[in-house]
Formats: sequence, structure tokens, C-alpha cells
Amino acid sequence: MNRPLTLTRGRFTARFARSEGDLHAAQRLRFRCFRGGRQDRDARDHDRFDRLCRHVLIEDSATGQLVCCYRLLFLESGAEIARSYSAQYYELSGLAGFARPMVEMGRFCMDPLKHDPDILRLAWGTMTALVDRDGVEMLFGCSSFRGTDAAPYADAFALLRQRHVAPDCWRPGIKAGRVIEFSTLTGTAPDPRLAQSGMPPLLRTYLLMGGWVSDHAVIDPDLDTLHVFTGLEIRAVPAGRARLLRALAN
Repeated sequence: MNRPLTLTRGRFTARFARSEGDLHAAQRLRFRCFRGGRQDRDARDHDRFDRLCRHVLIEDSATGQLVCCYRLLFLESGAEIARSYSAQYYELSGLAGFARPMVEMGRFCMDPLKHDPDILRLAWGTMTALVDRDGVEMLFGCSSFRGTDAAPYADAFALLRQRHVAPDCWRPGIKAGRVIEFSTLTGTAPDPRLAQSGMPPLLRTYLLMGGWVSDHAVIDPDLDTLHVFTGLEIRAVPAGRARLLRALAN
């Protein structure tokens, strides 16, 4: 995970952060995306996990502008799961038995003014290259919904409960003080169109690859989000989808 990284797609280039200035640029973009701090150009979103992670930066090759970033925490196996950011919010003893390498992807964000699909494609191509290079067998993290009101996401949460809850052996338990349990949500069958439109793009991609989620969402007033634990076993990715991801990585 400490080896160099450079990938290019279209007008964008992905690389690891190499300096304190790179890290600060990622933290400023995160502040804009997660904390609404567009008025203060120097404000940064940061926490103690930043020093434990590698940071992937995606930049406009022509201008050097940072358009997307995320951070990665490499774990030798589930025995190290308590080191993760997610372990603050979810009871993860089931995943402690996962015997192969894992990576937590966190703080994924894109410049809200940029809508080029090559950005997301390069983000996943880069992640695929790292998974293959380092023998990673599981990706996990927290997928965030904007705001702490569950009402706009009723269809999304209902669809997650119906189709995408984690298998019993890995399912995260409740640890956070404020959660929304999917089992308590009532209503009619979810509208798939509304459900998909209500999900963040990162989560939709996880689910397309065979990912799964916790059976509850955590209310995070600090970041003004609701988030669900999200996991993806690499061996479970459909062969066709895996070929597409490796094409992006190459």
C-alpha cells in the first residue's frame, strides 16, 4: 500500500498525496463537501484517522485542481477492525473473523461543481488497481446520506432493507447512540426509481458490485449525515463487473 500510484483517464489523474500540502487540499475539499464551508477557503475537515491513512487525490491534469479525494486504511485482516473509523459507530465483532486483507475507504467526496463521469470512473479504477495490487479481499466503509432526516430516504432505506442487508456472519450490530433501524420503518413497497435517486453514487456502485449494508443507519450530527456501514467482498463481484472495473484500472 506504500508503493507509488499514478493513473489517468481523460483529463484526470489519480495519485497518492505526497505532502502536507496535498493532505490539506484534500481536507479543504472535504470541508466543502461535508461541512458546507464554501465561504472559508482555508477551513479543513480533519481527524485522527488522517495520519493512519493513504489519501488518493484525483486532479484535473491541465489545471492541477483537486476534483475528488478519498482515504484508505489498510488492515491485514479483520483482527484489526477495531482500528477503523467505522468501528466508532458500528459493532463489528462479526468482521473480526475475516481472515484476509481489508481496506476501509473513507471520506469519499467530489467537487460539487464537477459532474464529469470520468471522475467516478477513475476513482473506481484506481481502487480496483490497488485491490488487485495488494491482494485486498474486502472493501468497507460508511456511505453517507446528506442531512439527518430519514424521511427523504424512506424508499432508499426500504430497498436496502429488502435487498441489500449484510449476511448474518458479517452483519454489523448497533453501537452508536442514535440510529434508525430499518426494521422499524413502515410503509408500502419501495419505489425503485426513488430509492436509487436517493442513494449516494458511491453506495449505488457498491451495490451494483454485490455489496451489502448494515440493517440500520447512524445519525451523525457532526457531519450532518445519516450513514450506513457498507461492505464488499471482492470474490463476490460478478465476473462481468470485475472485467469492467479492471478495464478502468488499465
